[in-house]
Amino acid sequence: MPLPLTPLRAAALALALAAGPARAELVLVSNEKDNTVTALDGATLRVLRTVPVGERPRGIALSRDGRHLYVCAGDSDRVEVLDLETWQVVRHLPAGSDPELAALHPDGRRLFVANEDDNMVTVVDVERGVVLNEIPVGVEPEGMGISPDGRYVVNTSETTNMAHVIEADTGAVTANVLVGARPRAAVWDADGKRFWVSAEIGGTLTVVETGTWRAAATVSFAVPGVPPEAIQPVGMALSRDGARLFVALGPANRVAVVDTRSLAVERYLLVGQRVWNLALSPDGSRLYTTNGVSNDLSVIDTAGLRVVRSVPVGQAPWGVVVRP
Repeated sequence: MPLPLTPLRAAALALALAAGPARAELVLVSNEKDNTVTALDGATLRVLRTVPVGERPRGIALSRDGRHLYVCAGDSDRVEVLDLETWQVVRHLPAGSDPELAALHPDGRRLFVANEDDNMVTVVDVERGVVLNEIPVGVEPEGMGISPDGRYVVNTSETTNMAHVIEADTGAVTANVLVGARPRAAVWDADGKRFWVSAEIGGTLTVVETGTWRAAATVSFAVPGVPPEAIQPVGMALSRDGARLFVALGPANRVAVVDTRSLAVERYLLVGQRVWNLALSPDGSRLYTTNGVSNDLSVIDTAGLRVVRSVPVGQAPWGVVVRP
């Protein structure tokens, strides 16, 4: 005979249903000041382990099978390969001077790496551990974004204030697009018809059309009570349905929510101090932010557009990815 549904049992059942199935994702964070990567359980948000890596780790990217994490160790002048089963650095990839950010091509083999010191994008074969190409770009290259079909790679150069459109197969620079001051990240729409570039000093986003490579629109931000110079767009993440773009605003300590159709800013979400980068959970229900001054990870409920947790990680967290 079933137990009676008392008010206490009813409340417990409602909480269990609201929680849904347990999350299996693994959240990975690079901590640039203590030279580590922190791994968190996506279900409990508990820190599982913190692993030493090379000096000043910033950009991180997952292998296609999810077994390895590619870590840009800028002050070690290499990309390290962290095995996510043994939690050991198993290889070092040649990646030019001061690798800052990296993006893995859809073929799972070519890693495109921005080399801030020598104004290059280095293309590395992650299977053979060899450099395939070195592509000259603007001064202080930073952001890397690959089109959904893998045809184009966008690199942003912080001092030249340009987005460089590169043909992935040939390494030829197809276009140089002037954007806002000190561009940081580049994110493509899922259909590949346009991409977004954040400008840290300019305080804006630039929307660039594919094919014409024209800067078609600009998005600006204004946070009540925050001086304009503190509003510094850096990392971005596109919602699973493409309807919203989440933008980290650096020392403004906010994440902006942008409607990708109207280009209007829907909301500003208060997170930790000096928010750098963002990553979505596999189902798109949670957004993770790295906060470089408060040394924590903020967790945003994307349906309710509210911050639900703050989790301490390492010193100066910078990059973040989520493995399903």
